[in-house]
Amino acid sequence: MFDSFGRIERRPRRTVSFSEAERMLRDGRAGAGGLLGFGNGRSYGDSCHNDGGALVEMRPEARILGFDPASGILDAEAGVLLADIIAFAAPHGFFLPVTPGTRFVTLGGAIANDVHGKNHHRRGTFGCHVVSFELLRSNGAVFSCSPLKNEALFAATIGGMGLTGLIVTARIRLMRVPSLDVEERVTRFADLDQFFALAEKADADNEYAVAWIDQLAEGGRAGRGLLLTGNHAGNGNFDASPRPAWLGVSFELPFSVLNRPSLKLFNAAYHHLKGREAGPHLSGYEPFFYPLDSLRGWNRLYGPAGLYQHQSVIPEPQARETIPAMLEATRRAGQVSFLTVLKRFGTIRSPGLLSFPQPGYTLTLDFPNRGEKTLELLSELDRLTVEAQGRVNPYKDQRMSAATFAASFPQWKMLEEQRDPAFSSNFWRRTAQVLAA
Repeated sequence: MFDSFGRIERRPRRTVSFSEAERMLRDGRAGAGGLLGFGNGRSYGDSCHNDGGALVEMRPEARILGFDPASGILDAEAGVLLADIIAFAAPHGFFLPVTPGTRFVTLGGAIANDVHGKNHHRRGTFGCHVVSFELLRSNGAVFSCSPLKNEALFAATIGGMGLTGLIVTARIRLMRVPSLDVEERVTRFADLDQFFALAEKADADNEYAVAWIDQLAEGGRAGRGLLLTGNHAGNGNFDASPRPAWLGVSFELPFSVLNRPSLKLFNAAYHHLKGREAGPHLSGYEPFFYPLDSLRGWNRLYGPAGLYQHQSVIPEPQARETIPAMLEATRRAGQVSFLTVLKRFGTIRSPGLLSFPQPGYTLTLDFPNRGEKTLELLSELDRLTVEAQGRVNPYKDQRMSAATFAASFPQWKMLEEQRDPAFSSNFWRRTAQVLAA
């Protein structure tokens, strides 16, 4: 099964190897449904699915091809995991300049989704650190792409969700750090107004900043949370040996265990225990950047119906009004978000054409799939986002309308112009191709 991480549409899918995809493209046999590269299945929605055609298995293409310890420039095949890059580069004193919340993402997937992390205000998106890549397109042709060569393809591929072809290899620039460890500080805030008062200074003072929100607090305290900030420590620790996952969900649960009572208890405990770490303290890189990686198969906690993730970015002038309205909409709908995360995006522009971040605040919510009630809430969150001139994240999405996509990314036609006709996805057929019809 080549599911997305949200596990909403679960079915057997046709797959081909990379070498077979090369032959299909060279011989013009991609078919009407076309191809789509599939990495490690960490996208939440249907941007990684191509049920009308075939998925290309990219994980086996996972060699690190070269590294310059003077410049931090690394060459690798697209199927290599970010975890493998960390393990390889750490002994040389380097780390990823941008990392999402899981290290089990492929290099090709990080580029195709132009992922962001806790330091967008300092480093921008992953695409900002891509030097060049080789792109396999129709008829077996390979294009070398960079900011100075095949520039339009370079821009369309970064954040292009795999629609411009198959990234074969990529060259990225890593970040020199004094340690993998992070000196973390935890600051409690009583409500969103207090968070907004803290956020700009937190970004100015720290490499990393992210907030966790407790939506279920009692006594009018909904919106309280913890602001987690950090900077790389100076202790010279570059031990990237992976720690074993402390727990795992290895079997299919018959129902979601993430309900209001269980999450209320978890939130209260997390707020109390994590909030006690107020002073600066040392954190390993794994618990700081990848806390959920220690719980294998945690998406199974949502039960067989799967989960929806909704991520939006709201421009700064509208954020203080719209984000509380979005959280209130979830409460009115009786929906519970297992993980509610709020971050501030900076002004660094990505070279990617359809990159998600823009200046403002990004809110991420995870919901168990409860059918029509959940879909109605997600549509309401879309509406609030669009009315605030924000964006809904396409690579976290499973069901946004074509109209929401067009409002979020009016430049979608430019990607369609660069899209390889031999490549498609469920998401693109559901949104852009409806708009183009």
